[in-house]
Amino acid sequence: MSTEPFLSSLFDARQREAALDTMSRLIEDIYPYCRSITGPGVRQTLSRVQQDIALEVHEVPSGTPVFDWTVPDEWTINEAWIANSHGKRVVDFADHSLHVVGYSEPIHARMRLDALRAHLHTLPDRPDWIPYRTSYYRRTWGFCLTHRQLEALPDGEYDVRIDSRIEPGSLTYAEHFVPGATREEILISTHICHPSLANDNCTGIATLAALASALGQSGGHHFSYRLLFAPGTIGAITWLARNEAAVARIVGGLVIGLLGDPGSLTYKRSRQGDSAMDRIASDTLLQLDPHARVEHFSPYGYDERQYCSPGIDLAVGRLTRSANEAYAEYHTSADNLSLLRREALGQSLLALATILRRFEANTRYVNRIPKCEPRLGKRGLFRSVGGRNPGELEYAYLWLLNQSDGRHGIRDIAAVSGLPVDLIEAAAASLVEAGLLAPAEGSEQQ
Repeated sequence: MSTEPFLSSLFDARQREAALDTMSRLIEDIYPYCRSITGPGVRQTLSRVQQDIALEVHEVPSGTPVFDWTVPDEWTINEAWIANSHGKRVVDFADHSLHVVGYSEPIHARMRLDALRAHLHTLPDRPDWIPYRTSYYRRTWGFCLTHRQLEALPDGEYDVRIDSRIEPGSLTYAEHFVPGATREEILISTHICHPSLANDNCTGIATLAALASALGQSGGHHFSYRLLFAPGTIGAITWLARNEAAVARIVGGLVIGLLGDPGSLTYKRSRQGDSAMDRIASDTLLQLDPHARVEHFSPYGYDERQYCSPGIDLAVGRLTRSANEAYAEYHTSADNLSLLRREALGQSLLALATILRRFEANTRYVNRIPKCEPRLGKRGLFRSVGGRNPGELEYAYLWLLNQSDGRHGIRDIAAVSGLPVDLIEAAAASLVEAGLLAPAEGSEQQ
């Protein structure tokens, strides 16, 4: 392992700019790919990510049971278009991957416009944008187009062609694992299933790849890090179903995405609500961005709802800028490269690094004499003459001894006590030297 301090490259402005250059190239390359929950677009995306970092790619066969779900058949699309009576293509998948409803079944037919309209999706209130629509688990077909395109179509007959296949194959996901001093893990997850959406997909992929590169240069990290690139919902469910033994090792984590838009940083708490990750992430965002938002958990959103399901219940929150559906361009063709802001992506990357660095530093201890208060005076830790109230350092001793049960870290104790973190750290060092505290078994930190 490198001897560089933990994630130091992401705290150095020049190195962070270099990371942003690499991220921008990755985003530009993968933006046009037609991704879905399965199929060639996912593999193409992961293959491009592998040019920057090492990945362990997994293929899970269609039909595999995963909790209450089943891995679906694989979707492959070659071409799709609508042509008018003169043979001119008025809507063409080759122009934009959002033009086809995801998982459309094959069709080759001629029909009048009034029959075709039932399969056309537009945004009348945003007439120049193409919507993003899918139908993963109900067999149908459809096209998405701008409302102006639809209004320009004259009555008459149209040739409709979707050259696709829905057949047994596999679901693809990938992991990048960085071992630490302990087997306890931090999970960082992003979804990889959206076609041609720059903020909602590409920024999460690029940020996770940048984190993997920075972890490879870092030293001194206590936790192991598992970075997961998986299709939304079914990908996270599949990973959890195949890795139940690993769940017990996960002490915290984040779902990341939507990290490059102009909106303010947003943290969504885990189902636990007040875990170490929840506290550290919330405090970090509010310090970095005066307009940052902290949201309570809800069972709607991205894959945090899988990691926080009651039978899993991990301390996994969600880091975004604008949340899902909270910006006008969400799930439309307007979520393109022009929406992204380099400074926003840089701040998101710094926020992620800061959260993880602080989580690493949230050391846990165990009180070695937990039955009633130990005598601090005979160890030279308490003043010899009594007074009305203990001093700040003595307060810190008492808080540490009371809260050091192996579950509360020093940042947690600082938060509940209202005392500065550096004072808690200094007091902990004195209590360790006096033999009253010891690092929590199995992990020094949480």
